[in-house]
Amino acid sequence: MLNATRITGFILMGFSVAPELQTVCGLFLLVMYLAVIMSNLLLITLITLDLKLQTPMYFFLKNLSLLDVFFISVPIPNFFINSITHNNSISILGCALQLFLMTSFGAGDVFVLTAMSYDRYVAICCPLHYETIMSSRNCMLMVGVSWATGILFGALYTAGTFSMPFCGSMVIPQFFCDVPSLLRISCSDTLVVIYISLGIGFCLGMVCIICVVLSYFYIFSTVLKIPTTKGQYKAFGTCIPHLTVFSVFIATACFVNLKPPSRSASIADSLFSVLYTVLPPALNPVIYSLRNTDVKCALRSLQKILCPRDSLHLRVLSICPWYSASHFTTKLCNY
Repeated sequence: MLNATRITGFILMGFSVAPELQTVCGLFLLVMYLAVIMSNLLLITLITLDLKLQTPMYFFLKNLSLLDVFFISVPIPNFFINSITHNNSISILGCALQLFLMTSFGAGDVFVLTAMSYDRYVAICCPLHYETIMSSRNCMLMVGVSWATGILFGALYTAGTFSMPFCGSMVIPQFFCDVPSLLRISCSDTLVVIYISLGIGFCLGMVCIICVVLSYFYIFSTVLKIPTTKGQYKAFGTCIPHLTVFSVFIATACFVNLKPPSRSASIADSLFSVLYTVLPPALNPVIYSLRNTDVKCALRSLQKILCPRDSLHLRVLSICPWYSASHFTTKLCNY
């Protein structure tokens, strides 16, 4: 017990013990982080500004992107700073805060994705009642419950984890604080509190998975009854992106959080840790931007606002009236 009270922090091992390789990994994750942040913020901006995207589906998508921005901003900037300064230590308070934020935003992601599956179910299976069921008030309520439940679960999960005393090795074989590693260095005889937290988390996760599975069971049953192939393709096109993002997030989260504790990080552990923190936030804007016509139109409209070809062309002609339009149509504001 005395040994447990001496631990004042942990060591995040990261990807390598070599400082040079750790710096390279930090720079690589920083580039990925900036790309993910910019793409999600762009998607949030498009949904906020474009009137055609003021629908329940895009309202949920905007909240999902916002949660993804917060989620990925917890571990990667801290890892980048550690890789540059070659200081991998983190205090117990910092580790608890990191675990709380990642758990809260991750749980919020799952709940919002579940709400999105219900939105798709109502849109395809109950189209005549869609506006009534998915009213602005109901959408705000579902999103508010998702955020609040995520925060409550994060607080419970973190309190359960850090109610245990820690002793032994301070090394966490990850680039962020994860529960399996913390359980390994716990010297508590009873883990009732953390097991209760894990049980609650497992039950909430299973409820969300069951809701999504049931929603898509009814969705696919309804879509297959559509007489035209074009109608079926259009209906599936609104569901496949969401189902892909949900499946990837659940799969990576289960591997990272439910794997048995290990004393050293394997290549697979490091790979899935990166996928867990980077891939779902990266997939969200990419899938919805590449496959969605409304988002593409909103992006083109934003480009025209930021780079108005016609207005710039007229300003140049007013200064140099002897130049013909052909000098500028391919040079200015090239899309």
